[in-house]
Amino acid sequence: MDRLKGKVAVVTGGGGGIGSATCRRFAEEGAKVAVLDIDLESAQAVAGSIPGSDALALRVDITNLENVEQSIEETEQQLGPVDILINNAGWDTFRPFLKTDPTFWRKVIDINLVGVLNMHHVVLPGMAERGYGRVVSVSSDAGRVGSSGESVYAACKAGMIGFARTLAREHARQGITFNVVCPGPTDTALFSSYSEGAGDPEKLRNAMQRAVPMGRIGTPDDLPGAIAFLASDDAAYITGQVISVSGGLTMSG
Repeated sequence: MDRLKGKVAVVTGGGGGIGSATCRRFAEEGAKVAVLDIDLESAQAVAGSIPGSDALALRVDITNLENVEQSIEETEQQLGPVDILINNAGWDTFRPFLKTDPTFWRKVIDINLVGVLNMHHVVLPGMAERGYGRVVSVSSDAGRVGSSGESVYAACKAGMIGFARTLAREHARQGITFNVVCPGPTDTALFSSYSEGAGDPEKLRNAMQRAVPMGRIGTPDDLPGAIAFLASDDAAYITGQVISVSGGLTMSG
């Protein structure tokens, strides 16, 4: 398939599980991919696994607006104007709200929400000027229905949904779409970090697996199909929508 042929896609958290799977899928669909991650070695490994030369690895701290500006400038110099933005980077650990503190809140909010604002603030002006753009944000079912031990993270992910829907209204006539994909429990480094904070990670994992109607925890490869679809022109008339990719764990609207 070549639904994304010639498009320039930026993927934050591109060195992680869902991010790396998405980068490879985008490359298979013909996109030029900028792999952005705070871990440069991971980003380089993903970029190096993509055949050809249309992949760029950059170390980016998305919580730093100046750093984001520099990364997008370098991306556009090497690959061209950004057509697609995938907001995938995130972080969390299991911690009941009353066991958290403002330092923890700031870290979660900076990575999961402020980083998204920074990426939009830098990428959107070019999209608006060119009259074209596809933005897909990877939120979480925690932001749709809540999740014990993830209060601040869930608040950020709910914020991503509200933010995407608002921008979808503001930029609908500029040819830019904004949609959200919400993974359920997915076997990534983030899920491992979250589980470790629970005290009994295996018990938590087994409980989540039993709760999923399909009977298994998701894998990173379960996500890129939905993300690529929403980033393609097949979804040109879809904006402000939220899709849960959770094996049926959540089925509310």
